[in-house]
Amino acid sequence: MSMFQKLKASIGIGAAKVDTVLQNSEQVQGGIIEGAIHIIGGDIDQQVDAISLKLCTEIKVETDEGVSHERFVLNELQVQDPFTIGAGESLEVPFQLALHEETPVTVLNTRRNKSYVWLETSLDIDFALDPKDRDPLRIRPLPVVEKVLSMIEESGFKMVKADVEKGHLRGSNFVSQSGCYQEIEFKSSGLLASKEIELSFIVDGEQVHCLVEIDRRFGLRGDEYHSFSLAHDASDNEVVAAVQSILSL
Repeated sequence: MSMFQKLKASIGIGAAKVDTVLQNSEQVQGGIIEGAIHIIGGDIDQQVDAISLKLCTEIKVETDEGVSHERFVLNELQVQDPFTIGAGESLEVPFQLALHEETPVTVLNTRRNKSYVWLETSLDIDFALDPKDRDPLRIRPLPVVEKVLSMIEESGFKMVKADVEKGHLRGSNFVSQSGCYQEIEFKSSGLLASKEIELSFIVDGEQVHCLVEIDRRFGLRGDEYHSFSLAHDASDNEVVAAVQSILSL
């Protein structure tokens, strides 16, 4: 192995490449992503110290200096122990990765959807720039969450924005764990009775918790908070009652 070959590999020329092929790039909240990591050796033998899969999202961070956006790792999986990938060799490593229960929903009915989720695959190689692969994911809401969102829209509210923010949520019987949370924002159409509803959902086993923030632009009442929980298999009547508890605030 010549020094010139090592130098080229260290700057990514002729080095090993990684490509993650997903069986299902679209999944429901709390689901499992399956696929295989394809590694193709470069011009020289290279030691791979680790393969890592990271479930990532983008979060909004507000400080005194302003607003910024950062990559945030929700879940990580170490796939394999150190090994050597030979020059021109092909290797396939299958995997399963459970979505973190607080993974944001990305499939939403709004043009201002700032919620992004992706799977990042990287090889830790001894003397090279780490090869990486990034695969976007589409995360659908659970059916019970979709019912809540649809009923609010049917009640005259429009979904206007969704994003992911840094921080934790606390409801009457739950606390978020990941360090980030999604906000899905609705606005009413009335000018004099303008009201905004912001919803954050947290999957917790067989339940879904929801923290609601009501923001009124006019009137004497200020912002209000409310929370409720629903089972994944909640009846339509239970969902209606939960939505009415929001709309009555």
